[in-house]
Formats: sequence, structure tokens, C-alpha cells
Amino acid sequence: MTTPPPSPRRWWGLGALVLSVLVISLDGTIINVALPTLSQELGASNTQLQWISGGYLLTFAAVMLPIGVLGDRFGHKKLLLVGITIFGASSVAGILVDDPGSVITVRALMGVGAAMIMPLTMAILPKMFPKDELDKAVGSWTAAASIGMPIGPLVGGWLLNHFWWGSVFVFNIPVVVAALVAVAFLLPADPTAAARAAAGRAPAFDGLGALLGALGITGLVYGSILVPEDGWGSVKVLGTLGAGVLLLIALVFRERTASSPLVDLGLFGNRKFLWGTVVATFVNFCIMGILFVVPQYLASVLGNSAFGTGLRLLPLIGGLVVGAQLAEAFVARIGPRVIIPLGLLVLAGGTLLGAQSSTADGYGFAALWLTVTGAGFGLAIVPGTSMVLGSLPEEGTGAGSSLLETLQQVGGVLGVAGLGSLLSSGYLARISTGGLPDDAAQVARDSVTGANGVAEQLKDPGLLASAHSAFIHGSNLVLTACGVVAVLAAVLAAAFVPPKSAFPEKKENKDRKGQKGKPSHEAAALPQEQGESLV
Repeated sequence: MTTPPPSPRRWWGLGALVLSVLVISLDGTIINVALPTLSQELGASNTQLQWISGGYLLTFAAVMLPIGVLGDRFGHKKLLLVGITIFGASSVAGILVDDPGSVITVRALMGVGAAMIMPLTMAILPKMFPKDELDKAVGSWTAAASIGMPIGPLVGGWLLNHFWWGSVFVFNIPVVVAALVAVAFLLPADPTAAARAAAGRAPAFDGLGALLGALGITGLVYGSILVPEDGWGSVKVLGTLGAGVLLLIALVFRERTASSPLVDLGLFGNRKFLWGTVVATFVNFCIMGILFVVPQYLASVLGNSAFGTGLRLLPLIGGLVVGAQLAEAFVARIGPRVIIPLGLLVLAGGTLLGAQSSTADGYGFAALWLTVTGAGFGLAIVPGTSMVLGSLPEEGTGAGSSLLETLQQVGGVLGVAGLGSLLSSGYLARISTGGLPDDAAQVARDSVTGANGVAEQLKDPGLLASAHSAFIHGSNLVLTACGVVAVLAAVLAAAFVPPKSAFPEKKENKDRKGQKGKPSHEAAALPQEQGESLV
């Protein structure tokens, strides 16, 4: 069987995918910067602020699982355009609303659009790029998905300093328009309906499986959102989490007998998919925990503005870019079984180094361990994700990508809930509020930001020092936990990721270079590997 050489427009197409992911990457952190402003100008309560952020997260996680199957059935490019349009239309609606309830609704709709964009852009990658270029493409995609972490606060801080709160939605619109144009004109066309049916990509849709998955993931995510307010021992939290787990167990039983399953459980029998997914989920657990504590440290302990906080997160992204480049350069030589554990150990080293922080340390030490952590992130996540994508059947890249993204998202949510509780317990164990009025003591114990405000109001440097020390103690516990999780993941990866011999030698570059100047029919005689066709 033969396949034509890769499209010369594939790198332009990658730009369209990167732009699509970038818009949701930026939005996630821009809106977080705007929460204090929304509280002040719209009168949003703490619960409403939680749902402005959590409602997006809820729909994002709950809707994602069936999206890939729908993309396999109706076309990835077509559904990607729909997802970008939903995200853009919701952003326009965000400009027009003027009450917290409407903002929550808008954010939930934006989560639906984001849930379509993330897995579909990932599913297109192995169809545009041959295996020898997939690591590089995944590295670019990962960087785009991560760059919003520092850039979002920079953009959000600048917008809120110069314009009204709705400007955080206005910013999305030109990026969405650019993404729509790029996807429409730069991505290859979807196969025709007849071609998809002939390839087996148009099975019946498992509506019951989609419902069970959505409700189960909603239970897990909603229960995790309730943890900071109600605690792990709350009946509401335990009941919601338990219901989510039971529904997902029911989903597994359903998918084992469904004629057209929403989730291909057979994928977990493929070691490349299974352990690539495990690695990606563990890494996301750690990174989400890190991103929960570090911005608070930079803002509330070191005293940086939102703009300054975003700027000081750049070493993490710089490390990620370097790690991704190193992974792409060396994985073909020594194999993912070496590179992935190495990346996880570097990630562990960075977080365990950060766990030695004290009140005497300044930003220089934080920049050092953030750089190391980012390098480990890039070294581990790029070959792990590429391993998953390379293991997917050509007719099921959407379903597999949605499953990977859903597991990563749930892992990240549970990471923030669990590690956030660890941060809170460490903070409460060390902060001293003796002698304060009851109301002031409660505010100080709620968060380090609240303690800063109380200390400033009461002119109490002792409370300020105690709160900062307590927060660093809690964040060190979180970073230690992240380091332990990363070491555990490294051990599992070293033991179970397939050896280099399980991966085909990547000789395609040499072959293509050798085809220069030769007749096109010779170039078309290159052997086809699974997942290398164009969209």
C-alpha cells in the first residue's frame, strides 16, 4: 500500500492548530485575573466567582469525551470550525452581559467550545504529520496549550489596567477570527461522508455512553469544585464524587457490550496508549498543582502584580520549550522508555528543589526551579503524547484524543482539589492569628491574600510574616507531593513503557530527502504507516 508524501502545507496547517489551541490557553488565565474586578463591578459573590471559573471547567471536562467520536464520524475540521465558532460567539455574548449569572452561562458555553477545540486539534496531528515529525508537531501544540499560563495574566493585567472588565472577552474575538480563517484555508479538507463510511468512521453514536460519561465526569469535577468550600469529609462532596465514580463504572460496563462504543476500551490493551496516557495524566496532575500554588506565591508573598506574576512564570515555559526540543532530538536515538523517565525525574528534581523554599528566598531561586521543572515537563509530555497519538488507529484518532484529554483534565482537576487541600492544611497548621478579632482572624486563615489585607489594615507585621511563612510551608508540601508523584510515574514509565525496539525506525526523513529530483511516482512509493494519512 502506498501513500503520497506529506503535504508541503502541513506546517502552515500546524500554525492553524496552534492558533486554535492558543485562544483557549490564553482565555483560561485571563479570566482568572479578572475575577477581583468582576466581584467589584458586578457585585459577584465568592460562590458566583467560583462558578465563573468552575462552570467553564465543568462543561469543558464533561463535553469532551464524545467530541472525538463525533469528529471521527462527521469530520475533524468541520467540528473544529464549529467549536471555534461557539467559543467566539460566547465571547461576543460576554461583552454584552452585565450580571454574574449571565457571565457564568457565557463561561459554561465557552467551555463547550473549548472541549471541542482541544481534542480535535490533537486528533488532526497524526493525520497531518508522519511519525518522524510527530514529536516536533506535538511539542509546538504543547507549547501553545501551555503558553497561556504566563501570557494570560500579562494580557489580562494590561487590559484591566486600561479598559473595562469586558475587554477580557473582546481580546478573544480577533484571535478567534484569525483561527477560523487559518483552519478554514490551511487545514486539509475532511474526507467525504462516503469515504468515512467506507473506512468505518460512521458507526452509530452511543448516546447512553455519552450521557453516562458526561454525568460521571460532572460528578467528579463538581465534587472537586466543592472541596475548598465544604471539605473532603462533607456528605455533599463524598456523595457527588461517589456518584461520579459509580456512573463511570457503569460507563465501563456499557462500553464492554456496546456495538459502537464511545470509549474503545481495547486501547488500554496497547502499552503505548496505556502508559503514554498514564504519563500524561501524572504530569498534568503535577503541573496543575504547581500552577495552583506558584502564582499565589509570586503575587501574595513576593508582592507582584498580575502582569508581574505572568512575567515571572516565563521560566517555566522557557524550560518547557527547551525540554520539548531535547525530547524531539533524542527520543528517536534512545527511545521513550529512557526519555520519559528522565523527564519525570527532572520534573521531580525541580519540584523537590522548589520544596526547599523559605521566606528568605527571592525570585531568583523560584526562577531556577521553575526552569528545571519546565524542562522536565517538556521532556516527559512530548514523547508521552506522541506515543499515544502514534498508537491510535487511523479511523479513531478523534476518539483516542478525546479519551486522553478527558483523563488529563480529570487528573488536573483532582490534582488541584487534592493538592489545594494539602496547601490549605499546611497553611492553617502554621499561621498564627492569636490576638486578632474573630472576623479578622477568619479572613487571615482563609487565604494568604486575606492575611495580607488584614495585616495591612491592622499594621501588623507579625501577622504578615506568619502568613507568608505558613503559605510557603503549605506550598512546600504541595511541591514535595508533586515530586513524589513524578518519581512514582518515572518508576512506572521505566518499567512499563515499551522499549525502543517496539518503535519503528524513523527513516522517512532520509527517504524523502533522497526523493528530491526523482519522479513523483517514486516519492509516492514510500511505505505507509498507521496514522500518517492526511485529514
